[in-house]
Amino acid sequence: TTPVCKHRRVDQEFTFSLSSPFVSISAQKPTRPGFQTNEYTDAQLQEIVKKLRERANVYKEKLNDPVISSPEASPPVYMLCCKFKKPPLKKYMEYMKLPDTIDSYTDRRYVAWLMLVTIAYNWNCWFIPLRYVFPYQTPSNTIYWFAIDVMCDLCYLCDLIVFQPRVRFIQGGDIIVSIGSGTSMGTSCLDVLSVFPFDILYFFFGFNPALRVNRMLKHNTFFEFNDRLEAIMEKAYIYRVIRTTGYLLFILHINACLYYWASDYEGIGSTRWVYDGEGNMYLRCYYWAVRSLITIGGLPEPQTLFEIIFQLLNYFMGVFVFSSLIGQMRDVIGAATAGQNYFRSCVDNTVSYMNTYSIPRLVQNRVRTWYEYTWESQGMLDESELLEQMPTKMHLAVAIDVNFAIVNKVELFKGCDTQMIYDMLIRLKSIVYLPGDFVCKKVSILVLFQ
Repeated sequence: TTPVCKHRRVDQEFTFSLSSPFVSISAQKPTRPGFQTNEYTDAQLQEIVKKLRERANVYKEKLNDPVISSPEASPPVYMLCCKFKKPPLKKYMEYMKLPDTIDSYTDRRYVAWLMLVTIAYNWNCWFIPLRYVFPYQTPSNTIYWFAIDVMCDLCYLCDLIVFQPRVRFIQGGDIIVSIGSGTSMGTSCLDVLSVFPFDILYFFFGFNPALRVNRMLKHNTFFEFNDRLEAIMEKAYIYRVIRTTGYLLFILHINACLYYWASDYEGIGSTRWVYDGEGNMYLRCYYWAVRSLITIGGLPEPQTLFEIIFQLLNYFMGVFVFSSLIGQMRDVIGAATAGQNYFRSCVDNTVSYMNTYSIPRLVQNRVRTWYEYTWESQGMLDESELLEQMPTKMHLAVAIDVNFAIVNKVELFKGCDTQMIYDMLIRLKSIVYLPGDFVCKKVSILVLFQ
């Protein structure tokens, strides 16, 4: 039985339960309005108030500490009152204002601008050969082609004059952020040459699309856009597959243009091998390019020496290009499924090990459940492998955002020094336990924190 000690006074009655490890105190309300204050109760209340004040001061220090969480600035929060309030127009204008310096790795506006320049670059790459070879550019629609060309040239000029000088770059180990401090790594001689106005030769040679072939030299922006877009996408392998497919379609497009040029050189419909001039000229040439470049076969035999040489070169190029694209597609798909393959390999090896040593079926099921739950919740088996590759400061920033809220709920660590908590956060390791798993003994915890 639990020993009970009763202490009676004139004004109140208190009952103390001495059962370990807690002491419960119950007090009855006074029966008379004129009562005296109990000294023990008053001391306990003062102690509780003191602890609450100390705890409030600790939380105030944590709120005022600028490094308590991620060093990135928190997004603005707008208060809601009965209806959604939109941020003022001034906020939008400040956000859309072009900064003095641009961080190409984190600024989403710069990625959006690169997408616009990439669209202009693809327009030139696809339609300059098409307009030069096929008779799709006529005097009646020249004004429309010229208008789109002017818009593409404006994108090139804005990128060269406005955006590229603002992009940060590293020179001699220092990050250059001011305009005019040096030449940006994104600005090259090819970018300057791509905007050279060979269009003025229109006055002497007519509106010839071949004079705009230098616009196809701005390939650095295209590859930079691919790198920046893949860095912010959650599933970058999808874009890689689409981009590789685009490469294949573009090569077939160039091959179709070359076939029509060869047919026009030999004479449309002059032999069985050339284009006969019937149907949609582009679709017919593109169909021939697909069957020829992918070496499907079933094409008319070339008859003249020019046709034989052209067909041989086309076959050689088709085998090389097609094998290269197949290998690139294999690498993209392999990289996308590398994590899943590693997970399946670990599960298969573990199951084989358990079967070798005749592990009970109940334990095997729990092991499989642990693997499946860990993979679905984390996407990996050991997340510490990724964090170990980061510098210590970045590792600490990620650990604070992930684990600080959990550690802050533990009574043992409340009021501890901030640096001690940081050191502990770096050493924490995420481990998933299933319901009913034995984690550790209470005695071991007491010994650990003595």
